Amino acid sequence: MSAEKESGYKKNFSLIITFIAMMMVLFFLSLFLAYRFSTKFIENEFISEKVNVLEQSIKTYNDFFQKKLPEVSYYNGYLDSTTASNFADTLLIEYPFVSKVIFYDSEVRNTPVSDGLNTGKFSFGPKNIYQFGTSMPTDSVELFSKENTRNFIIGDDFNSLALKLATYIESLDTSKTPTQDQLFSNFSNVRSNKITYLNIPRLEDLKMYKRMIRKKMPSQPVYQQDMLSFYLDPYKIKIINSRPKLYEQVRIEPLTYDPLETGVNDVTTEITLPGPFSDYKLYFISSQSFIDKEVLNYFLPLAFGILSFFSIVVLVAYLIFRNLNINQKMFKLQYDFMNNLTHEFKTPVSVIKIAGNNIKSASSLTEKEQKMYGKILDEEADKLNGLMNKLLAFTQIENKVIELNRDLVNVFDFIESTIDSHCLKHPDFDFTYEVTGFNTFITDPVLLGSLFDNLAENAYKYSPLERKKLHISAKLIKGKVVLRFADQGIGIPASEIDNIFKKFFRIQNKYNQNGSVGLGLAFCKELVNFMEGEITVKSKVDIGTEFKIVLPYNEQ
Repeated sequence: MSAEKESGYKKNFSLIITFIAMMMVLFFLSLFLAYRFSTKFIENEFISEKVNVLEQSIKTYNDFFQKKLPEVSYYNGYLDSTTASNFADTLLIEYPFVSKVIFYDSEVRNTPVSDGLNTGKFSFGPKNIYQFGTSMPTDSVELFSKENTRNFIIGDDFNSLALKLATYIESLDTSKTPTQDQLFSNFSNVRSNKITYLNIPRLEDLKMYKRMIRKKMPSQPVYQQDMLSFYLDPYKIKIINSRPKLYEQVRIEPLTYDPLETGVNDVTTEITLPGPFSDYKLYFISSQSFIDKEVLNYFLPLAFGILSFFSIVVLVAYLIFRNLNINQKMFKLQYDFMNNLTHEFKTPVSVIKIAGNNIKSASSLTEKEQKMYGKILDEEADKLNGLMNKLLAFTQIENKVIELNRDLVNVFDFIESTIDSHCLKHPDFDFTYEVTGFNTFITDPVLLGSLFDNLAENAYKYSPLERKKLHISAKLIKGKVVLRFADQGIGIPASEIDNIFKKFFRIQNKYNQNGSVGLGLAFCKELVNFMEGEITVKSKVDIGTEFKIVLPYNEQ
């Protein structure tokens, strides 16, 4: 039997070690894969998130291009120097990347102009040209006028957009209404660091322009057109780093800019700016240690989730293992209980059977033999009856199907009767007792007797021959009845103290080899609980054990 237990233990132990090893391998593998995933994810984020930084940084430019520029058309060509100055001042304040504005106060004529574009009978030229900027000298605000050109060359900005206008008018289908996108693209010109914009005429004016190209009109009409060139400084774009934990530095550099001198461990990426800033790029630089911090920030929640998952798995495995152990122990306890119970029943039954057969086979019995067999039958029947009564009482108390009787008990008489009955059974049993503070109290005498009998029997059973002694004390302390049963027996190991009140539990020693159901102390605890009391124990091996019972004190 011990070999089987040892083999089973080894099997369980190896299974536990295997499970723990597998869980550790899976745990660290999961952490490794999670860290690899975090690293790849942050690397991809480093590449992809630059688009968000770009969008956030040029949001102000998009607002300028899509909303502010079209406002020029609201003036229908009638901007003057003062209004244009106010418009430019607003732009320079709201949009710091606008460094200078050139305003062309222009006219469309049916007669030739000396400065500007002449195609057919269609002419387009400036009356005055002004420039506005944050640090512009006062005397340089007006660059050109018909009376004073100041040797100013109108330049490609005006001429290229004027030619674009003439080309568009020649190809215009006057039977269709042009879309806003068509008008905007033909009345604006985007170059490096510069946007030139011409106010969009009404459709009736465009039709007239088309006629003016082909022939000279008798009325010689003149139309006002405003053109503005916006000079842009890409270095004044405010960089909005929406991922400061990902990008350590974000800079604006020309496309032809030589690669920065970065360290071996630096990570870089770049993206080109749109529209008039297309000759420039956003340049992103982060050191590897900086990236590693972000990888760690992303990895830690994953690691915590993995740890939580494996903790739950281990906890479930532990609970399953514990339940299996409990079931195994319960099976063993029940198995031992059935064996011991069978032994307890079998012994008196066998004795009764033998005595009955002897009586049956004997032709005649002497008076001495009759008394002997009668005593044997009576004692063995009492054993069977006592065992059955204990099992029945235990079940009834545990299921609370009996009621607690309340009778007045004289403590002196009760203890002396207990001593008498046990001394009659065990003449070598040495009893002493003391009662302090009270003489009587109200309780259930039957249950109290069972309690006394079980503890007295244990004291006798688990004591060596030379120390079969029991001292019972009964004291009234702070309104409670305190009973102490102190013996000089073999004692209880400290490791077993917490188990002795469990059903079917037996301490393995030489005194328990010949039958013990394991219900005695469990029955005592149920009795005390049923009587609304408490039971505790303290013990030292080879010195003795003391059971302390505290019961409620009732006088009436």
